Amino acid sequence: MTEPIAYLNGQFVPISRASLSVFDLGIVAGSSVTEMTRTFRHVPFRLNEHLDRLEQSLKLVRIDPRVSRDELVSICERVVSENHKLIPADHDLGLIVFVTAGQNLTYLGLSELSRARTPSVCVHTFPLPFELWAERYETGLHLATTSIGSLPDDVIDTRIKHRSRLHWHLADVQAKKVDPSAMAVLLDQDGFVTETATGNLCVVEGGTIVTPSQHVLHGISREVVADLATSLGLSFATARVTPDDLARASEVFLTSTPNCMLPVTRFNNNPIGQGGPGPVFQRLISAWSKLVGLDIIGQMRDGARSRLNVPSDTSGT
Repeated sequence: MTEPIAYLNGQFVPISRASLSVFDLGIVAGSSVTEMTRTFRHVPFRLNEHLDRLEQSLKLVRIDPRVSRDELVSICERVVSENHKLIPADHDLGLIVFVTAGQNLTYLGLSELSRARTPSVCVHTFPLPFELWAERYETGLHLATTSIGSLPDDVIDTRIKHRSRLHWHLADVQAKKVDPSAMAVLLDQDGFVTETATGNLCVVEGGTIVTPSQHVLHGISREVVADLATSLGLSFATARVTPDDLARASEVFLTSTPNCMLPVTRFNNNPIGQGGPGPVFQRLISAWSKLVGLDIIGQMRDGARSRLNVPSDTSGT
C-alpha cells in the first residue's frame, strides 16, 4: 500500500477516491456533524468518548448514519491500522469521522428521494502537521474578540460538533485586523467569553483553572485537563468568563485534540501574564505526556523538523 485508505459509504477506498458528490448536503448546505481524535503511538486517544459525542450530535440533528457503533469502531481501527504504516514510527495521525445529511433533493428530484435521504459516512486520517504548532508551545497563541458573536443555542445547540463554520471564518478574518497573528475568541449574546474555532479556553485565576460554562462545546481535551488538574491538586471550575477576566489572568491556554494544549500569550494585542507559557500550563502538559507515554512537545518539535526536512541540530549554520 502506497496511499492511505478511507472509508466512504460502505467501502474502503484510496484516499484520492474518497470524494463526495457536489450534490451532497455537507457541501451544499454545511449539513454535517463530525468528530476528530488523534493517535498516540498509533492508538486512537479516547475514541469511545469522541464516538459518544458523535452519537449525541447525530441524535440532535436527527441523522441516522445507518452504521452501528461497533461497525464504526471497527472502521476507525482498520483505517488507523493501515494508514499508520505510511508515516514514520514516531509520528501520529489525526482521525476524522463525519456524517452528512444526504444529498440535495432539489438537484435530484423526487425520483431520487431515497438517495437524497441517504447520509454520507466517511472515516479518514491525515498525518499530524506538527509544524503548525511546534513553535506555539514557546511563543503561544494570540486571541482577539470580534463583533461576530457565538451562535445562540436556539440557532445551533452547542452540544453539536458540526461543520457550519462560516461565522468562524468571518470572525478570524476580523480578528486579524486587530492582530495579524490572532485567532478569534467569540463572545456570547451577554458579552461572556465562549471558545475559539479550534478549542476550549482555560483561564488561570488565583491558582484555579476556570473554563467558560455556557455556549461551548463539551471538549474532550478539556475533560482530560480537568482530570489531570485534579491529579495534580489543582482546582478546576466552570464559570462565566469575561474579557476582563481573560485580560488580567496570570495564564490562559487552549485545549484541542491535535495539539492537546497550547498557551495563549496575547489577548487583544496585550500580553497575558508574563507573555509566555506559565507554570500551570507546564505542569499540565507534562502530566499529559506521562499519561500517553511520550513527550508531546518533543514530538511536535522533532516531528516538525522531520516534516520540514530540517536537521535536528541547527546550531551550526
